[in-house]
Amino acid sequence: MKFAFLIFKVFPYGGVQRDMLRIAHDCAAAGHEVTIFTGEWRGEMPEARIKVQLLPSSGWMNHQKHQSLIHAMQQALVKNPVDLVVGFNRMAGLDAYYAADPCYVERTHKKGFFYKLTGRYRFFAEAEKAVFGKESQTQILLLTAREKQSFQQFYQTPDERFYLLPPSIPLEKFAGKNRKQCRQYVRAQFNLPENANIILTVGSAFVRKGVDRTIEALAALPKALQDNTWLIAIGEYESKSDMQTYAKDCHIAHRCIQAGGRDDVADLMVGADVLAHPARSELAGIVLIEAMTAGLPVLVTDVCGYAPHIALANAGVVLTAPYQQESMNAALADMLQSEQKTAWQINGEQYTRHIKNTTSATAEADYLITLANKKLPRPQAGEGWGEGVLNEST
Repeated sequence: MKFAFLIFKVFPYGGVQRDMLRIAHDCAAAGHEVTIFTGEWRGEMPEARIKVQLLPSSGWMNHQKHQSLIHAMQQALVKNPVDLVVGFNRMAGLDAYYAADPCYVERTHKKGFFYKLTGRYRFFAEAEKAVFGKESQTQILLLTAREKQSFQQFYQTPDERFYLLPPSIPLEKFAGKNRKQCRQYVRAQFNLPENANIILTVGSAFVRKGVDRTIEALAALPKALQDNTWLIAIGEYESKSDMQTYAKDCHIAHRCIQAGGRDDVADLMVGADVLAHPARSELAGIVLIEAMTAGLPVLVTDVCGYAPHIALANAGVVLTAPYQQESMNAALADMLQSEQKTAWQINGEQYTRHIKNTTSATAEADYLITLANKKLPRPQAGEGWGEGVLNEST
């Protein structure tokens, strides 16, 4: 069978992009053809059996570029029909959608009347409705049960169109890692003292992932603790984000390292002391699962979809809403000095290993293959395609 994966852009260390590539690999490993249609690709290309087709787009605004890319995808599928169309951005005409973004209408419903008259709002709202509306046939791969309630509140989406996925556990990514060696490695990589405390952040959205909150918490540490603590920020931030300026304003630029995208994240996770993820919005947060698998204690806000796993595993600290910077400051200081570090490490590792042993490692691909075998009716490319595509991370 032939699968088409549609995604606006692919860049290193984007959570949705990593998931998309993993699912594509699982489908290809099961003997199916996978073509990824995208407008932009950064980093290494996937294995040879997964095709990548870069498509043109144009427009001044993001939603205009999205619309242009949708049209290019539509034309590409007209020329090369497939058995199943899977979207990692929201648009009409999908057989399946990987729901990695929160409900857009819910997030913007408190904005003023005039905002809802803008082309941006109409575009994104229509794209979301095309996936979740009652008249749609799109099947939805859901990461957290909590988000299902949000979508149903606004769209009355039938229960049978949702499929709740277990979190993917990347045991192989951390297999064979030696904690002592990784601790030495990460400190040598950044020329830090052997006993340095390392706070790690991983993500591609400076504000949404709460990296600014982590910088403020580092700045608030007691001086003796701060003098031996560094923040290593992994990821490629938006062009408007300026981490170094923010850190300089907090008077700790010399303790904040913006490392960009790296291919040794697994070693850094095993060798760090705390993963800080005080996000403002995070539908799931696969980085939380990765940290637990690595045995890295996690400091996270409860708005993250996967935060309950941290609490259930007792693998770190979950900050409850409403967010208070003082609570973040205190939690970070406590975690860096806590005698529970080893327990948090062991608890996280055991928890994720249990999930791995009791769920399918290829749950998403299994579900997509089942859908394709059912040959669910859907509009052909060019018929019923919507006006938009949505990815809040862009």
